[in-house]
Amino acid sequence: MQHTKFGRTGLSVSKLCLGTMTFGLQCDAVQSNDILDAAAAGDIDFLDTANVYPLGGMRDTVGRTEQIVGN
Repeated sequence: MQHTKFGRTGLSVSKLCLGTMTFGLQCDAVQSNDILDAAAAGDIDFLDTANVYPLGGMRDTVGRTEQIVGN
């Protein structure tokens, strides 16, 4: 996997970014962890998260994506 500098932060991240908006609703924790493991095996270390994920959820699911990624 190719990496690039992330703006002026000095960080280097993979050129591909893994979007996690389906983690916790469309993908359960087991599926989400399998996806994260596959991304890590492919040297992808750039993850897209947001405090409103998973999209399509309700108030009780907001933040579930971050819980999965954090665990």
